[in-house]
Amino acid sequence: MQEHGRHSILCPNCRKLISEDEPQCPYCGISNPGSRWKNNPWMRGFQNPDQLIQTIIYVNAGMFILSLLLNPRGMGFSMSPFSFLSPDNQSLLLLGATGSIPIARFHRWWTLLSANYLHASILHILFNMMALKQIGALVIAEYGPYRMFIIYTLAGVLGYVVSYVAGVAFTLGASAAVCGLIGAGLYYGKSRGGIYGEAIYKQIGGWVIGLFAFGLLFPGINNWAHGGGLLAGIVLGFLLGYRERTPETLLHKTLAGSCALASAVVLCFAVLTGVLLNFF
Repeated sequence: MQEHGRHSILCPNCRKLISEDEPQCPYCGISNPGSRWKNNPWMRGFQNPDQLIQTIIYVNAGMFILSLLLNPRGMGFSMSPFSFLSPDNQSLLLLGATGSIPIARFHRWWTLLSANYLHASILHILFNMMALKQIGALVIAEYGPYRMFIIYTLAGVLGYVVSYVAGVAFTLGASAAVCGLIGAGLYYGKSRGGIYGEAIYKQIGGWVIGLFAFGLLFPGINNWAHGGGLLAGIVLGFLLGYRERTPETLLHKTLAGSCALASAVVLCFAVLTGVLLNFF
């Protein structure tokens, strides 16, 4: 029994206990489930949906704290909730804020990804992370963790592409990516239909109305990025499919791993260059 236990693994697709040398999973049919590629760390990181969302939140929180520490003297201590504990613009620029200034003037195209992990105040990050926790859990439930992260990453990037084309000079925040999840939720509810689908559609629709009402009432909100992220989420939801129609495939897992690798590389580069340029 011990010898068998040492050669048993969890299938990377369906998570059932199988033999490591099985040519095909007897439960879900995936080929070569014991291969190192299908069990690499990028794939294993998505196996706990709750941990996936927590990891995104931790990364956002870490980048926010670093942006404050880069220049503590420039930190905003205004009594206004919209600017309390706000990093200065130079720190945000160094760590990867995006817009026409960073891209057109400094050719920092990678900021289209890094800007999704930066925030302008404590209220800004709290609002976005609370929205992520609620919407992200719904999208994971209906699309799966791999597709959720693909939508989150690509919708954030595409939202900021729209923002750049629209001429927004300086912008940041996870809201474009969160709007992508909202868009995917909208598509799911409308596509699925029925009592459950309609309930999801109405619930997510309430988020959309509130989001854009907030954008109209308060200055400084990047509605271009919100709208671009929302549309990108709808399109990605259609292209990737949801669980009731298409189970997550190796292609989805590979794309999610690529998004995770790209995010890690870009953020590490942003932190390294930001710290070096700030202190040296």
